[in-house]
Amino acid sequence: FAVVANEVKSLANQTAKATEDISAQVTGVQSATRDAVGAIQTISKTITHINEIASTIASAIEEQGAATQEIAQSVQKANSATSEVSTNIGRVTEATADTGHAAEEVLSAAGSLSEQSEMLRVKVDDFLADIRSTMA
Repeated sequence: FAVVANEVKSLANQTAKATEDISAQVTGVQSATRDAVGAIQTISKTITHINEIASTIASAIEEQGAATQEIAQSVQKANSATSEVSTNIGRVTEATADTGHAAEEVLSAAGSLSEQSEMLRVKVDDFLADIRSTMA
């Protein structure tokens, strides 16, 4: 009987140790998950901020384009523009177009980041669901 009692005691000790190990691993996974969720939230806020900036830039570019067109029309109506003024207006228009293209690229990149953030959020949600189902 003493041998069986010692075996039962040994198995109980092993079970307790395994339970502690599993608990430590679950705690580690939960901590990593919280860190991942925090990082994703930060990324999402950054992407939102970039989208706002890109929208502001795009609006300013539209206003610059409209202002440039009005200047060009005024110069043509006055018919007193010199070659140098015409050249400068052409340069401003070109710079505005370049800026517009750059803003479109920033906006496109922000959209891409937003999509990637959404995919990452879905994966984290799936990961959390897997962890929850494993814990249940």
